[in-house]
Amino acid sequence: MTDRLPQGATIGILGGGQLGRMLSVAAARLGYRSHIFEPGAEPPAGQVAHRVTTAPYEDADALAAFATAVDVVTYEFENVPTAALDVVEAHAPIRPGRRALAVSQDRLAEKDFLNEIGLATAPYAAVDGADDLEAAIARVGVPAILKTRRFGYDGKGQARLAAPDDAAAALAAIAGAPAVLEGFVVFTAEVSVIGARGLDGRVACFDPGENVHEEGILRRTTVPAQLSAARRTDAVLAAGRLLNALDYVGVLGLELFVTPGGLVVNEFAPRVHNSGHWTQQGCTVDQFEQHIRAIAGWPLGDGSRYADVEMLNLIGDDMDDVPAHAADPAAALHLYGKAETRPGRKMGHVNRVLGPVSR
Repeated sequence: MTDRLPQGATIGILGGGQLGRMLSVAAARLGYRSHIFEPGAEPPAGQVAHRVTTAPYEDADALAAFATAVDVVTYEFENVPTAALDVVEAHAPIRPGRRALAVSQDRLAEKDFLNEIGLATAPYAAVDGADDLEAAIARVGVPAILKTRRFGYDGKGQARLAAPDDAAAALAAIAGAPAVLEGFVVFTAEVSVIGARGLDGRVACFDPGENVHEEGILRRTTVPAQLSAARRTDAVLAAGRLLNALDYVGVLGLELFVTPGGLVVNEFAPRVHNSGHWTQQGCTVDQFEQHIRAIAGWPLGDGSRYADVEMLNLIGDDMDDVPAHAADPAAALHLYGKAETRPGRKMGHVNRVLGPVSR
């Protein structure tokens, strides 16, 4: 082990949503305290963390006090402002490192980086205005999707183009923000790999999961994915290549399209990932403990799976189905403690064990 955090150390987490909540639980299981920094009042993670700082990311004094009170800092979302990271890094190490954040925060930088390390992406072009979009359509073709370079998630910050005449409406839909035009990829499935890299450089990946989205939001992930053995290997190797190229420490999620010609990267998230929640019931060491192990200098779990699992997100009014899920002996409920149910809001998830490992 390398620079293992001592028992009783405090792990700082930027962001107090459900991922921060589950990271805090994993930290506690390994004998650590967690300290959440979150602008919003009464965050889900605050219900299980040792301490919460409630302040905006622009509050440099609050950030400095937070960073000096912890031993290492991680994050549950990738859009942490650069200025906030500058303050934090002056007092505590940030894991994963800032290179991963810089790449993932900008869709154009992300795609350029992925291509540079030999991973295929959809065809794309930068768009900074109407003239750029016209040229991008000529280069990429239609149908296509226009995505803001920054801050989009769960289908937000996106507009589809079925024909060149849709250009003006697409630009208006994203308020003219700097963007990337992506060509459509014809794929048979979308899969994701949850991979981890430790302080010692060791890499461990979980089995690829197969994802189904509805209205831009992940609905379910099923493991095993319907992939050939060769494609499963390719997916894991792609995650390992990305982890090493970033000199990464922690867990990330890599989303891939399965196409007749091979695997095409959609995007990656430098954090624990929604599509990895199945690991809570399918593996001895789940993605949240794996992340804590990595940033705390522990040896990684090997990611071996002992069950086939389906993860179902509970979104908005899906909370009405909680009693039925609770009555299912094969289902494990994970509720996030959010007070307000809203359409499109992730309120929890259910992991249903489908049986022992089938392949």
